[in-house]
Amino acid sequence: MERRTAHDFDQELLILFDAYVHGTIDRRGFLERAQKFAVGGMTAGMLLTALSPKFAQAQQVPKDDKRLKTEVLEYASPNGYGTMKGYLAKPANATGRLPGVLVIHENRGLNPHIEDIARRLALDNFVAFAPDALTPLGGYPGDEDKARELFPKLDQSKTIEDFVAAAKLLKSRPDCTGKYGVVGFCYGGGIAHTLSTRLDDLGAAVPFYGNQPKAEAAAQIKAPLLIHFAAVDERINAAWPTYEAALKAASVRYTAHQYAGTQHGFNNDTTPRFDAAAAKLAWERTLEFFNKNLRG
Repeated sequence: MERRTAHDFDQELLILFDAYVHGTIDRRGFLERAQKFAVGGMTAGMLLTALSPKFAQAQQVPKDDKRLKTEVLEYASPNGYGTMKGYLAKPANATGRLPGVLVIHENRGLNPHIEDIARRLALDNFVAFAPDALTPLGGYPGDEDKARELFPKLDQSKTIEDFVAAAKLLKSRPDCTGKYGVVGFCYGGGIAHTLSTRLDDLGAAVPFYGNQPKAEAAAQIKAPLLIHFAAVDERINAAWPTYEAALKAASVRYTAHQYAGTQHGFNNDTTPRFDAAAAKLAWERTLEFFNKNLRG
């Protein structure tokens, strides 16, 4: 079956799906409004299914890939939710210590796609650690709708501390050089931005289409930033001029790229919003940025 892309869907429907994914409208609201796009034997429910993640067919690195060692770690987060869990991936045959990359998920917790991203980074010779913000609510529930319903129940002030604790854990691991970066997507992109304002020892931050912090927080940033934007993403892009001015005023080292014709979520290869060319370029830039700032 041929893979569907964003071009197969009306732009208004894609914006509607984005609102559903981010909790602005509920499932019923999506289905009611999507009805007008359900033509040619399609139903609104079928459209939702078509737009939703297909984890198995998008997986790039198998869970049992012999080139990797993976495990679920429990870690202490005394200023957050107390005890948290995350997914660690590293090369099986690493001889020395490696730089670390913290991988921050979207607003559904640690789903199979984010675990796959961690494994991809491990194959590129990093120690990758992907915490699950949903740990205090039982962890990622294996269902995107249930995960989306759970997410607003988190106290974000505690959740931020859980990610700060994860960064400290990663940096202090004996298999890590002590140099580490962060990459995050959507909600996780916003967390990557926030961590850049919180962590003095962060070596590099790569937010993919994430909400930016308040402008005054830019003065706290020590790490270089590589910021990826989608083209059709008003919700995220509207605040960028103000934040960019703050980054310049604070002399923060940053590079920003906007990818023509792309939708929010273009790097996520489990949904039709995936843009293969833009995702490939953004990921190559990300690896180059981490290699430059975290090695040597």
